[in-house]
Amino acid sequence: MATTSAESVDRIRPLVLCLAAWLVPGVGHLLLRRWQKAGVFFVVLLFMFVFGLGLDGRLFPFEVYQPLVVLAAVADVGLGLPWLVAKLLGYGAGDVIAVTFEYGNTFLIVAGLLNMLVVLDAYDTAVGRK
Repeated sequence: MATTSAESVDRIRPLVLCLAAWLVPGVGHLLLRRWQKAGVFFVVLLFMFVFGLGLDGRLFPFEVYQPLVVLAAVADVGLGLPWLVAKLLGYGAGDVIAVTFEYGNTFLIVAGLLNMLVVLDAYDTAVGRK
């Protein structure tokens, strides 16, 4: 019986780690005691996100009748809590006529997608693949 509970804990731990890594960029690596990676991921991804907002980028809504907008929205959500905080505070409306609008969108989307890769890296490290 003890091995069964130990196996379930071993299965749950990487999933909780992934949830934490998704919510706050770099926290997954922080929990794995990979201090340098955690710091780099946290600083770089948050910088990209804030820079994208500063360039008048748009946090895309989930408009199911526009498939590409949905994909961009999923990419934006990939950053976790920073995305939620920005949405709740009303940031990310985007300014379509701004010269930097598309650059801002690109920074926001790439930050979310990179965080998804960081989550996968934390998972691989947690289960011993790295």
